[in-house]
Amino acid sequence: MAARVFSYIVRYDFGFAPNPFEGFCTIATCKPQIRGAAAVGDWIVGTGSSQKGLAGHLVYAMQVEEVLTFDKYWEDPRFARKIPTDGGAVKRAYGDNIYRHADDGTWLQADSRHSLAGGLPNPGHIEVDTSVDAVLVSRNFSYFGGNGPVVPASLRNDFGVDLVHERQGHRCRFPKPLVESAVKWFDELDKGLLGRPADW
Repeated sequence: MAARVFSYIVRYDFGFAPNPFEGFCTIATCKPQIRGAAAVGDWIVGTGSSQKGLAGHLVYAMQVEEVLTFDKYWEDPRFARKIPTDGGAVKRAYGDNIYRHADDGTWLQADSRHSLAGGLPNPGHIEVDTSVDAVLVSRNFSYFGGNGPVVPASLRNDFGVDLVHERQGHRCRFPKPLVESAVKWFDELDKGLLGRPADW
């Protein structure tokens, strides 16, 4: 199956969703439709919001290399530093490794950006985030935060559909030539953590 591209606007960029730290770009919260549909090999593309003056700019692009359950994500030592904590660097406070099952099968939520005041569980976020038990993981990513390049005009105008999805939700139905051109551009970008989150 050919790789797909999922495109959406990153309205809140705190380094939480996506979380580009510790050598991996991960999506473990929000965007349940993307997390439920994306497969290994697909690309996730987040562009900036007009409210921040970043419309048409690339926030990040990541190629999905693994899809884990929340329990597997929580237990995997590679992602222990993505469990949020108030101690240490700012990035540790925005860790996205926040869900796992209790012994009785209910969801536990770590004190995080999605919690209520005082670290209390937030039922609304728990319902949305855990509606799809999938965490997207990538080491092949380019995260620019608030300093991303402008998406090339050719990827916006030349294929009859715009790679930048400017409305709520996401788009993943793109013509094959646009997907191929977009992936070529992604492959040519510098890789890794290349900028600070726009909302820091």
